[in-house]
Amino acid sequence: MNFLSHYYFDRASEDANVVMGTVLPDLIKNAAKEANLYPQKNEFLFKGNPDEENLLAGWKRHLAVDLFFHSSHFFLEKTTELKQLIKPIVENTLVRPSFLAHIGLELLLDHLLIAHNLIQVHHFYDKLNAVKKESLSDFLEHCNLKQPEVFFNFLEKFISSKYLLSYQQLENISYALNRICMRLWPETLNEKQLQQLTLELAVFKEILQKDFMEIFEEIEGKINL
Repeated sequence: MNFLSHYYFDRASEDANVVMGTVLPDLIKNAAKEANLYPQKNEFLFKGNPDEENLLAGWKRHLAVDLFFHSSHFFLEKTTELKQLIKPIVENTLVRPSFLAHIGLELLLDHLLIAHNLIQVHHFYDKLNAVKKESLSDFLEHCNLKQPEVFFNFLEKFISSKYLLSYQQLENISYALNRICMRLWPETLNEKQLQQLTLELAVFKEILQKDFMEIFEEIEGKINL
């Protein structure tokens, strides 16, 4: 799941560290894709510091949510449907339609949460901004993150730009998908293909919004047991 979908499960949390923790694995991967952190394997390192304990709690929630999501029937069914829609668009490119369908589904779920007023994006950014840099820095030091300044530079831009607000428009989701593809393949989608992708995302959105809340309800029931 993407940032806002992870936030959905802790949207009512009063603790900014929990909210940061729920998106921290993806923030780190975006800032430094070579980084592989496993704080859940060394929980003793965070004991005694409430901020770090809550960051870890959020991190573990992230892992649980992704595990349930990616193993769900919903994920398999919806990515298969979206893949068929976008396959003709990318058939003469190196872009894998299965990859595009996977990320496309996740971004569309974020889009629908915003469109149906189920989350407040500004509140999400407010929570991230409220986290003490010292606590987050200590947490990442215990995780043995190399070059933490690279991460903090990325985080500052991520919060100040409020980029996720752009997901309100489907054409911005197509643009975001293309940017992600640029990290993996030298040749990505041209302007005409991007327009076609936006049209297919609009078609799929109408299908998806009929039952998209089922996966959130399913996961919520599992993580809150």
